[in-house]
Amino acid sequence: MRLDAYFERVGFGGRVAPTIETLFEVQRRHALTVPFENLDVQLGRSLTTDVGEAYAKIVERGRGGWCYEQNGLLGWALGELGFDVTRVAAAVMQQQRGDIADANHLCLLVRTPDDPDTVYLADVGFGGSLLEPIELAAADFEHAPFRLGLRQLGSARWRYYEDGGDGEFSFDFTASAGDETVLSNRCRFLQTHPESSFVLNLVAQLRVGDEHRTLRGRVLTVLTPDGSSTRQLDSADELVTTLAELFGIDVPEVADLWPRIVARHREVFGEE
Repeated sequence: MRLDAYFERVGFGGRVAPTIETLFEVQRRHALTVPFENLDVQLGRSLTTDVGEAYAKIVERGRGGWCYEQNGLLGWALGELGFDVTRVAAAVMQQQRGDIADANHLCLLVRTPDDPDTVYLADVGFGGSLLEPIELAAADFEHAPFRLGLRQLGSARWRYYEDGGDGEFSFDFTASAGDETVLSNRCRFLQTHPESSFVLNLVAQLRVGDEHRTLRGRVLTVLTPDGSSTRQLDSADELVTTLAELFGIDVPEVADLWPRIVARHREVFGEE
């Protein structure tokens, strides 16, 4: 794997050194370039937590990915740069889902060589809300169009939250290395269990400046600091075009998913 090829993929041309400025700029460039997407899950293609596979998909083939791929790749790149990187198993919406949420998200804790006592949460695999790393401390931030931050849950557990105006979405984690076997097993579960949201719904997300785009099934939502707008896709051709033009995902074979997407939309919303 080549670090320069990763930098080219995300558009990073800054100083190659393990500084706080580099950390912030690498995450920013990645978040603004690589879409969150689960198309391979929808197409029945197996995914793993192996960073080499994530590199081949995202860097060599120009695709996006989900948390295990995106944060796996970012963590590898930061480690190659000389940062101290810890892969953490997090739990999305654990307050609602309970233990079934354990390890359903991979995030990163990062330290710089010149300030090893300061820990940063870095994450490019949660759909694009977190534009830059944030220090591991209870605080609130504005990463337009999101309000987000960290809350401490007891002595050792943390909750990251984001809110784009329609309620909070969050993940909980302990500031320690995750069990890689558990992460791998959960990665497999999320792409195979019939009730997994990743199996049930096509999802693509991308941040473009302070605009955030989400395609869930056939519903496209664009969130800006001034509010949100939605529209419904009407054909397989429009699905392919929308993914290519708004998310940078060129996968024509997703057209074959259209009948299933329409059926899922009818099931959820009771309409064609």
